[in-house]
Amino acid sequence: MQEIIEIPTTSHNGLYDITARVKDVLKRNPVETGIVSVYVQGATAGIMIQENWDDSVQRDVVSLFNKLIPNGVWEHDAQDGNGDSHLKAGIVGPSETIPVIDGKMGLSTWQNIFLCEFDGPRSSRKIAVTILG
Repeated sequence: MQEIIEIPTTSHNGLYDITARVKDVLKRNPVETGIVSVYVQGATAGIMIQENWDDSVQRDVVSLFNKLIPNGVWEHDAQDGNGDSHLKAGIVGPSETIPVIDGKMGLSTWQNIFLCEFDGPRSSRKIAVTILG
């Protein structure tokens, strides 16, 4: 079972909580035991599991990446100015796999699924949600 969800992004670098959207896909395609794969299509975005108690962790993630991987100093910037976006996305990776336990995603209380945008804003980011059970 697979669905493509789409979300817009509003900033150049940002984390967007997509947990509710992924839960909706699982509700429409229920399994008791299995896995949910969440994969973003694009070379300048990633998927991360992170805390969502408040926005501070998401801001810290963006701040860390901006300090470690600044804009405008990479060879690829001569092509289209987004060398940092590719490097950030490569470190985070395009996907996460979450176990399905008793029909629900096996995320802990503090874990949520985030789209990491590193080259926005974008009118649409496509994310493939695949359920195997």
